[in-house]
Amino acid sequence: MDDYPKTLAEFEERFSTEEACWHYLCELRWPDGFVCPRCGHRKAWLIDHGLHWYRSCDYKASVTAGTIFERTKKPLMVWFRVIWWVTGQKYGASAKGLQRMLGIGSYETAWTWLHKLRRAMVRQGRDRLSGNVEIDETFVGGVKHDGKRGRGASGKVLILMVVQLDGKKLGRIRLKRIEDASAESLEKAIQDTVEPGSVIRTDGWAGYNQIGNRGYIHEVVRTDAEVGDNLLPACNLVASLMKRWLGGTLQGAVAHEHLEYYLDEYTFRFNRRTSRHRGKLFYRLLQQAVLTDAVTYETIKKNVRGRKPTHHNI
Repeated sequence: MDDYPKTLAEFEERFSTEEACWHYLCELRWPDGFVCPRCGHRKAWLIDHGLHWYRSCDYKASVTAGTIFERTKKPLMVWFRVIWWVTGQKYGASAKGLQRMLGIGSYETAWTWLHKLRRAMVRQGRDRLSGNVEIDETFVGGVKHDGKRGRGASGKVLILMVVQLDGKKLGRIRLKRIEDASAESLEKAIQDTVEPGSVIRTDGWAGYNQIGNRGYIHEVVRTDAEVGDNLLPACNLVASLMKRWLGGTLQGAVAHEHLEYYLDEYTFRFNRRTSRHRGKLFYRLLQQAVLTDAVTYETIKKNVRGRKPTHHNI
């Protein structure tokens, strides 16, 4: 059963000490108890903040090692408050806002912490969408430089939107950056995000022509269409909300090389928009944070999912 505080008062009471935070983190990372990788024993002594010692083989294991908290110089109490604050921001969190909340002079620190948390917003091995699904593309970016329109536009980033329909309501979404609207790019992205056997509705773009031969039931809403036509209302609504979020919360200042992590944040928030308690989002993000590999500022800054940094902002 999920165990999390439901109100700010509960949060402050429960995590008022560093020891309480360490114990909670241990329970999230090792819900069935930690097994020593060296000797296989389960019995250990907590000798320091989150540090377990196994007498049988003299092995020491830290609950933060290999996670986004690795080598942090800040107390876990601060991290917990930041995560509670981030998950409580209805329209997203900005580095400036976090900097003010922490009361620190370093924008770089706030920016790095947010990017570490964004990496934890995608659950490892998450399931694909299924059932009835709408799929479309949208462009995100600045003014086009060559005058081209539609799927041939340049100077922008192409995003594939996958929206699961729960009756007449919007269900979960996936947002995926793709290189172009070719059949190769579209089919790979769809296979990564949608379960075979699902009903997929798209417009008549030629890149979708073979979807029916890839294990899906393909429905075409119209044969002639360009990006942006409102043939797929669920996708159109998601695109509109996403762009409003990027422009409002982040003031449009999103570097191309970091875009996918902002899309991850938006997806995390959108898919949990009906949660009754902030504590549930806090719990989920913290749960995923201990399963997310450690990352440094230099890695975040220089090496973003294999792409070379650009200087365009969106």
